[in-house]
Amino acid sequence: MRIKTYILLLLVTVFIGASFNLAAFAVNYFSAPAAAAWRFGLAALLILVLLLAKERMNLAALRSNWPMFVLLGIIGIFGFNMLFFEGMKTTSPLNGSLIMATNPLVTALLARYILKDAITVRQGAGIVISLLGVLLVITRGSWQVISTLSFTSGDLLILGGNLCWALYAVLNRRFIRGASGLATTAYTMTVGAICLILFSAGSPGPLPLPAIPAAAWGAIAFMAVFTSVLGYLWWNEGIAEIGVSRTSIFFNVVPLVTMLLSLLSGTKVTGVQLLGTAMVIAGVLVATALSRGTARAAVGRPLREGR
Repeated sequence: MRIKTYILLLLVTVFIGASFNLAAFAVNYFSAPAAAAWRFGLAALLILVLLLAKERMNLAALRSNWPMFVLLGIIGIFGFNMLFFEGMKTTSPLNGSLIMATNPLVTALLARYILKDAITVRQGAGIVISLLGVLLVITRGSWQVISTLSFTSGDLLILGGNLCWALYAVLNRRFIRGASGLATTAYTMTVGAICLILFSAGSPGPLPLPAIPAAAWGAIAFMAVFTSVLGYLWWNEGIAEIGVSRTSIFFNVVPLVTMLLSLLSGTKVTGVQLLGTAMVIAGVLVATALSRGTARAAVGRPLREGR
């Protein structure tokens, strides 16, 4: 059973890592709002079908949490994906995955101030190491870039999206009560998808829909089905089987997957990006490393957040 869980979690990291390359490809044919709307419109439909089959829509959770579902859908689905797809127009897939790899650390910082969670010395060290790695990548190791603050707009947009997703997780934990992870994800994803669809209606794309190639539609479908639906389900299975802390370690693999796919597609990876990747991964590992006893205690904790 453990081997199966590990395989599924590794597949999830492949799905997430591939999404950065696929998003960079898709925005050549779709506007950023349209790419996000198609992805999450399909994903929301599939998740709602699953919610109907497993929990009969869990209307009690909807009645008691609908204001927060709306807010979380706007922040975590609409806000995150608008910034994500816009950012992928002008940054590299590897840069995007590296910036998003710091999400557990950004979440820890927000949790410190919003939830009053303590940050240990180890977590603080990991946060500093990872953020230095991200800074190295987005500045391309150039002091001139730092001194003039001439970051690419794509990097800054991905940073904003990272903040939205971290805020989604923290607010979810703080305010959602009596709702399963599946219900929270289904309803927030539906709100976000509706916002994306409405916004994309006034955002013309580079090509009319009939002219968009099948490969671009395939990229959207892959992100919807594998990253947003199967990725969520298998990630939750991992948490149930081996615990939150051990499962979160697998997210560190995402930048490596993105880098490998970038290399396979012929994209050049620089030494600065390699060093930044190592620093981000090292920082997250330092921040999330637990003693064996603590890790065992984490196994079996119920999931309180929808991802």
